[in-house]
Amino acid sequence: MLYYKRCSSDNQNFKELVALLDADLALRDGDENAFYAQFNGIDALKNCVVFYSNETLVACGAFKKFNEDTVEIKRMYVQPDYRGKGIASKALVVLEEWAKELNYSYTVLETGLRQPEAIALYKKNNYTIIDNYPPYEHMPNSVCFRKVL
Repeated sequence: MLYYKRCSSDNQNFKELVALLDADLALRDGDENAFYAQFNGIDALKNCVVFYSNETLVACGAFKKFNEDTVEIKRMYVQPDYRGKGIASKALVVLEEWAKELNYSYTVLETGLRQPEAIALYKKNNYTIIDNYPPYEHMPNSVCFRKVL
């Protein structure tokens, strides 16, 4: 049975999944990883979700305030054995609904060309590619998205 819980970034299960995400990104991004890593700290994320299948850690995601009416989706990850089952889309919906509860109107996010499955996920969920926003505006690997909630 798939279920999730809301938490902050001090949740141990969230930290475990983010460590797996960071290891995956380090492999994919190689030398560029240090640049991206500096913007992916989890010290102060208040809006995180962790998904479970029974008691198994499956997926996570988070958002943080980007500006007065927008949140930035961060730290999206699904364990390899659970990919292709729609869990990432469910995580996005949960995060978007939470952002709406807090009166945000938009989401933005950054992903990379080396994450084609992430690009496909966001397109499938009605995210639109936008110009890269700071600090990603000069990163050719970055792809930024926006969605109206």
